[in-house]
Amino acid sequence: MKNRILFATGNRDKMTEIREILAGINAEIVSMGEAGISIDVEENGATFEENALIKARAAAKKTYTIVLADDSGLEIDALNKEPGVYSARYMGEHTSYEIKNRELLKRLEGVPKERRSARFVCAVAAVFPDGEECVTRGTVEGYIAEQPAGENGFGYDPIFYVDEYHATTAELTREQKNALSHRGNALRAIRGELEKRM
Repeated sequence: MKNRILFATGNRDKMTEIREILAGINAEIVSMGEAGISIDVEENGATFEENALIKARAAAKKTYTIVLADDSGLEIDALNKEPGVYSARYMGEHTSYEIKNRELLKRLEGVPKERRSARFVCAVAAVFPDGEECVTRGTVEGYIAEQPAGENGFGYDPIFYVDEYHATTAELTREQKNALSHRGNALRAIRGELEKRM
């Protein structure tokens, strides 16, 4: 029987990415919904790492399996690293990313490319059944584009431009995005820890 990993999220797009990046691992990766688990967590940490651990610990109380959780967001240098840990809640939790992206572009009007540097950050926390924990961080550097482009991503992808591909992350193929993404980097870093315990 395969091992089971619970990923503390209800985001379907994220689950698709996670399964693609961790493909081949000797475990079934399930979301909270698939596991029948519901938690209401206040992510009040000051860092991505703290928030990822808060979520993972809360979910770990509901199951006796390996639990993963992530916290990720966009840091824009010209905006004092906003929206940062508030990326999902920027302008209100239920505000669409189309509106959020438009607002960020408005705030950066007239700012030259060299000052539009930004990065996606992702921290992934693992809580193991024996209580041990580990956290990894992945980043991808880029710029905020002048206007949104691309249909392939979600969240802030349409405004995040990567020089290497001359495209936003929403214009990349799934394979290209997973190879360079902040979540991909963090998950690949934690994969070794997971495999040691299976």
